[in-house]
Amino acid sequence: MNHVIVSAAPHVRSPRTTKRIMLDVLIALLPATAAGIVFFGVPALVFVLAATFSAVLTEFVWFLIQNKAWANPKEVLKKFCGQFDFTSAITGLLLALILPANLEAWYMPVLGAVFAVGAVKLLFGGTGKNIVNPAVGGRIFLFISFAAMTVYPDPSIGKLFAPLGSLQTGATSLTSGLQGKGTLSALDLLLGTGVAGCIGETCKIALIAGGIYLCARGVIKWYLPTLYIATTGLFAVVLEGSFDAFLPSVLGGGLMLGAIFMATDYVTSPKSALGNVVYFVLLGLLTAGLRKATGIEVVSFCIFLMNFVVFLIDAAIPCRPFGYRRAKKTRGQKKEANA
Repeated sequence: MNHVIVSAAPHVRSPRTTKRIMLDVLIALLPATAAGIVFFGVPALVFVLAATFSAVLTEFVWFLIQNKAWANPKEVLKKFCGQFDFTSAITGLLLALILPANLEAWYMPVLGAVFAVGAVKLLFGGTGKNIVNPAVGGRIFLFISFAAMTVYPDPSIGKLFAPLGSLQTGATSLTSGLQGKGTLSALDLLLGTGVAGCIGETCKIALIAGGIYLCARGVIKWYLPTLYIATTGLFAVVLEGSFDAFLPSVLGGGLMLGAIFMATDYVTSPKSALGNVVYFVLLGLLTAGLRKATGIEVVSFCIFLMNFVVFLIDAAIPCRPFGYRRAKKTRGQKKEANA
């Protein structure tokens, strides 16, 4: 008799695994990471390495303790390597990209990564079970804990080893624009030249390149981040009463980074196609509204808040069961329905 393996439905074989998808996301983040290092220099590189390493190390230590590595260390280490799916690495890298490259606050990427992976992800059961996006949760934890989160360096191409004190500024380019003090053109915001902000939100061309790669690989749907970005820009126009507000709202701050890489997270977004449309429209409205009300960047807070609404959207707009096909009506049934 053949050995029978019983598992939960649906029974579908596909080369697309979590590990492959996460590798695609890592590749898509490389252009924005490289641009951030070019613009902000050594501090950005330190933040990227520290956050990524701390995130992976946190998952590793958690796994060792959970599986009692002291009993059989070789077997547990082999098991960890086999199940490692790069999600913690992405969490660490994303967290670094949404932090200001302030080298004096070197502890932030370390503490943020430990909190994001340990408290936001692993404490709730690991991959696929977290309620909110781990990187967003880590950033909010740092934002409410450290004043250094509000100190942003000015990007300076070609000055990778410039003195840190000469690069500090107290506000992002988006904040200045929201307060009516913006001096950067739309081209500057697109290229990232002179944009003060977080590491990964400078060069929008790099973010768009990463988004195109994810769409081409089938990891995300192109219309979802587009819907979020367009809704934010259009609602900002309505609130400001001028179309001049569209490009600064779309190109300023961390909107593109959040729309492409964090709001599209499979775990913390609705399951149905219609539910996703509702989710991203609400995200856009909330982002533009809170930006207007607070005068600061709020993308991470909006994604965090909307993550808690996902279960309500899924309840109101249930996902069609896998393999479901609508029954075709016969002629007799059509006549009865028309009678």
